[in-house]
Amino acid sequence: MRIAVAGGGPGGLFFATLMRRADPSAEVTVFERNRADDTFGFGVVFSDRTLESIHAADPVLRQALERHGRHWDEIEVRLKGERLRCGGNGMASIVRRTLLTLLRQRAREAGAGLRFSTAVRLADLAGYDLVVAADGTGSRIRGELETALAPVTETATAKFIWFGTDYMFDGLTFVHERGPDGVFAVHGYPISDSVSTFIVETDEASWRRAGLDAFDTGQAPGPSDLASKDYLEKLFADQIEGRRLLVNNSRWANFRTRR
Repeated sequence: MRIAVAGGGPGGLFFATLMRRADPSAEVTVFERNRADDTFGFGVVFSDRTLESIHAADPVLRQALERHGRHWDEIEVRLKGERLRCGGNGMASIVRRTLLTLLRQRAREAGAGLRFSTAVRLADLAGYDLVVAADGTGSRIRGELETALAPVTETATAKFIWFGTDYMFDGLTFVHERGPDGVFAVHGYPISDSVSTFIVETDEASWRRAGLDAFDTGQAPGPSDLASKDYLEKLFADQIEGRRLLVNNSRWANFRTRR
């Protein structure tokens, strides 16, 4: 059997490894449109319950988290000068680039082929017996099957932007800050010994009042919204003790749910 996996993110790589182990006679090839060293965002986070299910299939992720990641059991909420903590919420996180490197190594060891800088459509994969669409929320493969699949997309009204920071959170932390333009909320969590993820969310009215709608999100992935970085760095300066926000394709977007 010849299997093509469109998308070299964690899902596509994990599938390729498990498929090769389940059937070593299968030819599995992963096609990734970006370069091998490209990755957007900062950290990936998992609950302990999710990790138990993944570990049952392959311990690679738990091993990666033990060696390179961070684990915590408490969630902290910062609101109106108070800090509230709630225990019993085991979670773990890891730098996305580190996770992808380890999953690629695992897939290669299992015998899967990896092709980078290769964007594919269904017509390019006509010679395969099975095509797995693991190419993200904006999947080209699923887009070509839209009539048959009849997907439903719900777009949230809130705006969000994804940064990192060199301020170290203890664990998953929710921070709320009221500025001159409205309320901005953060959820942050550590992903290594030196970096935390820092995702900011706000309503559209506050976003526009702050003048954060000027960045052209229609341009190709890569450039980050530095004006928003500067605005939010100042707004949350006390919460992150004057540390920096870090960018990686950091730009405002809306959360989408696809079914």
